[in-house]
Amino acid sequence: MSSARIYQPSKDPSQSGMARTKAWLLEFDQSSPRQTDPLMGWTGSSDMLQQVHLEFDTREEAVAYATRQGIAYRVEEPQRPMLRKGLSYSDNFKFNRTAPWTH
Repeated sequence: MSSARIYQPSKDPSQSGMARTKAWLLEFDQSSPRQTDPLMGWTGSSDMLQQVHLEFDTREEAVAYATRQGIAYRVEEPQRPMLRKGLSYSDNFKFNRTAPWTH
């Protein structure tokens, strides 16, 4: 049996919402190299486990599943997003602003 990674996906950079970022995913690592089809140019592999993505509510559930099934796994902790300081448009025109005007 191949190894797997357990992680919590990050926010999609092209979207502002946080959909599909709460669940933990278990994805299997690539065990055989990908081959290019000479006629069409598509890439493929004989490893069917690369298509399996299991979703769990918590990290503990994913680890328990991998342990129960005898799957070697590694857990990647999620990086917390940096909190941005809220600014308003009117802050650009304050009398006591700290940065000088550039134009």
